[in-house]
Amino acid sequence: MALCVKMPAVVRPESNDRFLPSRRGPLLARRGFCFLASSFVCFAASLLLLLSPQSFPLHIIPSFRLVKQQSNDKPSNQWNILYHLGGNGPWIPKIDSVVDGGIAVPDGCRIDMIHMMSRHGERYPTQSSGARMIALVERIKSTGRELKGPLSFMNHWDYFSRTPHQHFEQLTTTGPYAGTLEAFGTGVKFRTRYHHLWNDTTPHPPPTVFWASEAARVTDTAKYFGAGFFGLDYEQSGRAKLEIISEAVDKGGNTLTPGDTCTKYREDVETGHNLGEQMLFKYRSTYLPAIAKWLQEENPGFEFTESEIFSMQEMCGFETTVRGSSKWCNVFSQDEWLKFEYARDVIHFYRAGPGNPYAMAMGWLWLNATANLIQKGPEAGPVFLSFAHDGDIVPMLAALGLFDDEKKLPTDEVYTNRRWRTSQIVPMGGRILLERMVCSASPSYGDSQDGVFIRFNVNDGIVALPGCDSGPGESCPLQRLMAHVAERGSMGGDFRKTCGLPEWAPDRPTFLRQP
Repeated sequence: MALCVKMPAVVRPESNDRFLPSRRGPLLARRGFCFLASSFVCFAASLLLLLSPQSFPLHIIPSFRLVKQQSNDKPSNQWNILYHLGGNGPWIPKIDSVVDGGIAVPDGCRIDMIHMMSRHGERYPTQSSGARMIALVERIKSTGRELKGPLSFMNHWDYFSRTPHQHFEQLTTTGPYAGTLEAFGTGVKFRTRYHHLWNDTTPHPPPTVFWASEAARVTDTAKYFGAGFFGLDYEQSGRAKLEIISEAVDKGGNTLTPGDTCTKYREDVETGHNLGEQMLFKYRSTYLPAIAKWLQEENPGFEFTESEIFSMQEMCGFETTVRGSSKWCNVFSQDEWLKFEYARDVIHFYRAGPGNPYAMAMGWLWLNATANLIQKGPEAGPVFLSFAHDGDIVPMLAALGLFDDEKKLPTDEVYTNRRWRTSQIVPMGGRILLERMVCSASPSYGDSQDGVFIRFNVNDGIVALPGCDSGPGESCPLQRLMAHVAERGSMGGDFRKTCGLPEWAPDRPTFLRQP
């Protein structure tokens, strides 16, 4: 039994050879019955996976095994490439460093409020990265030469879009990992999980507001999610209303995209937004030259730049989101994928994550506004859903300190025991939920306010906040969370001062409220 989708090819373990093994080159009625039976099984399995991925028996899909990443980052016989694409691949559940017991609500507790910040669904490459990919493909094709070895598939391969310039930065719409499908399916999943928080049976209720930054891929994600969660006619019926939040640079703190409004962050060429790319270039030079060497050995006369090889690795994830699999995933060894994964961690860590000096001030905006709403409780509204970019989620996590490491990520080697793993934190469609729980009184949880605790759901994995995990299921007591958020705000500094904004600029989001 298996799902009726084609999973990405799985890179096999290293062998003693120079390259991986994957680099070498009258029954009609019965058939009809088998087709119907298999179709029913696939439908049932797909429905189960959509609505309750935690309960799905994933061991029946040998090519998609969910196994915890080994702490030493050594190649493993149990391998899933989706966990090493650094945010360039389909949504995956978080499985490393999560609380035991899954997402089940602890005994004696109930969730009475949720706050979500979600990345847009699976998309095509951006204009810049996509242009680099196409330039590489065109350069190879223009030679008219036949490639050998792991790149031999290129002899009969075409780029994964016939009209790439129309597709750049837009949601993917084909294959099992289509961004449109992921967003709608997530909405259905959340409606199933949190149906007790939202009631559409009351006559003419005020619409539930949810928010999205104005980029097309973000607003489209929110619309597909809204159709799954609120129903296809949520706008016409007045059950819910999507509010588009401008990404303009003059919005100050009243935004979902503070990286666009923080002037110093944009203009500081040394420690601002560009820091991530600078640190990426330093790190990737430690492993890409070796790849260039063996690629040239197999294809004399071809010399690939570091940028071109990095584009090859990026195409594995992007093609998978369009076609469901990619031959690029089989070009490189597991060790080379682990290094690519780390490269993606480095750029996010330093571009807008814990390694960037502006990150905490930017991320604290949404975090603080959300903490204040959580303190008010469900009377402020039980459901708050925000959609933005990975570059907006990462600063919030830096402000929260959920994935702080003991040291900054080095650029001369792989920091194997790091908590910061972009693949599992902000994959496409990645989402962070703060779930407010009310739990029955217990002496062991006496430090809570009225038995209220907050837990952090990261892509369907519960993650404990270091130093604030004494509640049920390693959740954080409300009072301690409020103190923690205040402390982190002091550490990050005032948003307007940090970003060099005038005193009249908005210093907080004002749109996060329900009617």
